[in-house]
Amino acid sequence: MLVQFNTDNNISGNERLQSYVESLLNDGLSRFDSHLSRVEVHLTDENSHKEGQKDKRCMLEARIEGLQPVAVTNHDETIEQAINGALSKLRSALDTVIGKLKKH
Repeated sequence: MLVQFNTDNNISGNERLQSYVESLLNDGLSRFDSHLSRVEVHLTDENSHKEGQKDKRCMLEARIEGLQPVAVTNHDETIEQAINGALSKLRSALDTVIGKLKKH
């Protein structure tokens, strides 16, 4: 599974953050490995330099072979919390989509 990592100008997309996100996704989505070709990660700070509640956004888009992409978004206080929340939502969405495939 390929992980494509994107950040806006307000978030430093350094190697440490990128490897952290890749390891989280590889561990969290390992049971879907045979179905996924790519996962795109988009991290943004919607208020940039201003303080705000839940202004960090993580959007994950999973590319499932032969199907339309599945995308989820999560807003939270920190980048790590936003990523973990989005990962949880993505696992749930993939369980639904792939579960329907197995029933047919």
